[in-house]
Amino acid sequence: DTPGHVDFSYEVSRSLKACDSAILLVDATQGIQAQTISTAQQAKNINLKLIPVINKIDMPNANIPKTQTDLIEILGFSENEILKISAKTGEGVEHLLDVIINKTPAPRLSKSSNLKALVFDSKYSEHKGVIVTVRVFDGVVKKDKLYTLAKKNSFTPLEIGVFTPEMKPKDSLKAGEVGYIATGDKNIKDFTIGDTISDDINAQPLSGYQKPSPNVFASLFATDTKEFLNLKKALNKLALNDSALTFTEQKSALLGSGFRCGFLGLLHMEIVQERLEREFGINLIVTAPTVRYKIVTQKGIEQEIQTPSEMPPIETIEVIKEPWAKLEIFTPEQYMGNIMQLCQLKRAIYKDTEYISIKGKTPITYIKLIYEVPLASLMSNFFSQLKNISQGFASMNYKFLEYRRVDLVKVDILVNKKVIPSLSFLETRENARPKAVKLLEIMKKVIPRQQFQVPLQAAIGSTIIARENIKAYRKDVTAKLYGGDYSRKLKLLNKQKKGKKRLKQIGKVNIPQEAFLAILQT
Repeated sequence: DTPGHVDFSYEVSRSLKACDSAILLVDATQGIQAQTISTAQQAKNINLKLIPVINKIDMPNANIPKTQTDLIEILGFSENEILKISAKTGEGVEHLLDVIINKTPAPRLSKSSNLKALVFDSKYSEHKGVIVTVRVFDGVVKKDKLYTLAKKNSFTPLEIGVFTPEMKPKDSLKAGEVGYIATGDKNIKDFTIGDTISDDINAQPLSGYQKPSPNVFASLFATDTKEFLNLKKALNKLALNDSALTFTEQKSALLGSGFRCGFLGLLHMEIVQERLEREFGINLIVTAPTVRYKIVTQKGIEQEIQTPSEMPPIETIEVIKEPWAKLEIFTPEQYMGNIMQLCQLKRAIYKDTEYISIKGKTPITYIKLIYEVPLASLMSNFFSQLKNISQGFASMNYKFLEYRRVDLVKVDILVNKKVIPSLSFLETRENARPKAVKLLEIMKKVIPRQQFQVPLQAAIGSTIIARENIKAYRKDVTAKLYGGDYSRKLKLLNKQKKGKKRLKQIGKVNIPQEAFLAILQT
């Protein structure tokens, strides 16, 4: 069972690489969805034997005939090879186990004596260090000195074994077997998904390895500054089981000490945030996610930035580049128009449309849209919007392409004409003003009123691009007057006006943490 979210598509590909066959499980109440087709295509590309199975046949709303027809016409299976089961009641499960044994091909073995084992999962144990789950393709795993070919690390296994499903120690793992290796190493970042373990450091690694690289960056701060050390301990514990999570300390004048973290994507960020709050009881403030930009200065120096505070003065910059990705969207045909509109809004460049359905009696209903898109656009809630406009049926995969030139600006937010560095953001010049206007509208609602009018401004350099005003509280200073000439009222009103003007010059606006949190969540 593999996670279907785009953030973990690489991990899915490595899991499939470790298999000889796979069960293609389709929910009888939901039918075939785009992610099913996407993952099935990956499996077929590496020649996996697929066993089609319809699950939840016991449910009253199960549409078994339609699901079976879709499997035949869209994915090209024959009627007699489709199995029907209920994992809840156990109906058909025993037959499925027999089919797995009969239809899964024997492991393809080579004549090479050099050990090659694919790492497709890892976890941390206090007593045994990093435990990697491996599929052995060539050679034999023994308790001799071993090497990771991508990281070039060496280790001697503490324990070797198989899953039964509990961990059961063995003397060795032979080619074709799946098992675990307790490495004794305390650093999980030494063992990344997709790496090859061998007994020869100069051996040729298995193909398909990608270095885990964070795509999204956000800052995490504890709402209670006393929780900083607890947050540090919690992140260290999570990093023991998650090699893709990176973090460095960061200080903010408004929020105190925190961490700048790197994630695979937005879902990965949400999972880490949820675990920190649930498992460790830490209430968090999370800044808006950003991507990594490359800047070339006029002196020819190249540097990477993630936050607005790292951006050098605009007059010293020669070129700014942003990361672009190749985007593949799998969708039923009826949602194609809405999805193309969404892609246009996100600065995506259309490349191609592929009809991926296999021959059948009914017209082709599934398509693959191919775009090139800025990675920053994918990080701005793109996946959720895609799911909303396709009623959950569309899915997507993306992979990094290259860095391309972009007209990027730093937008500063001013409260009472003073810059609030924590609210500054990076945006393309064409989208800077609409985003700034929306942010100021939110700020106007959540920042409390003062005794004087508070201007809220957004600026690019010295140019103001948006403004809102928070109206002042107004006391009726003329209420105590009960008659006389109008000049008496005017005198009091002018006195009040001068007082407010002086107060505006020396007064401070404190943004409460609740308001700051509401601003960041926009």
